[in-house]
Amino acid sequence: MPAFHLSKHRVWIAGAILAASATGALAKAKPAPAKLDRVDLELMTTNEVKAAIVGGKTTALIFNGGTETRGPQAVNGGHTFVAHAKVVAIAHELGNALAAPVLPFSPNNAYPELPGTIGITAETFKEVNKEVAEQMIRNGFKNVVLMGDHGGGQKELAALATELDAKYSSEGIHVVYCEDAYKKSNDDYDKWIASKGLSPSGHASINDTSEMMYLEPAPDAWVRRDKLPEAIEQIPVGAPPAQPGHLKHSTNGVSGDGRASTAEIGKYGYDIHVSESVEQIRQLLATAATSTPAK
Repeated sequence: MPAFHLSKHRVWIAGAILAASATGALAKAKPAPAKLDRVDLELMTTNEVKAAIVGGKTTALIFNGGTETRGPQAVNGGHTFVAHAKVVAIAHELGNALAAPVLPFSPNNAYPELPGTIGITAETFKEVNKEVAEQMIRNGFKNVVLMGDHGGGQKELAALATELDAKYSSEGIHVVYCEDAYKKSNDDYDKWIASKGLSPSGHASINDTSEMMYLEPAPDAWVRRDKLPEAIEQIPVGAPPAQPGHLKHSTNGVSGDGRASTAEIGKYGYDIHVSESVEQIRQLLATAATSTPAK
């Protein structure tokens, strides 16, 4: 009996040694994790932001979101949530940028029939972006890029970029507006959806809802799947035509048809928004750099 116990003990020790050796070998073979590339300013410490700027991340990305009704199927913060995912991805792709906190309000109006929208005036929107941009410049950034995920506010961002660039370009600091983050990428997204035989565009319809489905952290976090069959515009009989730049008179907050929304469609939309934004930002900043007045 003692010999049996000793033998069993030795076998256990030998097995443990072999297991430890195998684990050690695997540990040695496993590559070291890549250094984390932090680009989201609000998730960084002061020291990390300073080191990033010193290390060459001298472009600040200011992306505007929005809080508004998005039909029975999608949560009101969709513009802001999607904008945050996009701006972080854009910063990573650029390699020389940090993402400022996404601004959650845009030119809009609240409606008691469809509660959930929080709008600000176009003047306030422009002024807030101006102050944020100038704060980023004071923090040490040499380039500021203005973008928006919501249709309201695009012309204000374009005008502001022109004004601030004229103010700071003599100091080697540039402010630009990335129009492709909204218009061109949305137009190309529409064309792709149409090529699949689906109805594109419209507020809170297939484009918006699909992107939210692709990016949401868990199913039903941002898009209620059981409400997708209701995600089609409801226009009352006799409703007047919508004014240019305004939504159709839909009683459920949807303009268009979002019933066929999928995460797969949303991935295409997200990818094209990021890639086309990165491409234009690089072009804008390269052009701006050559236009800096010599001192």
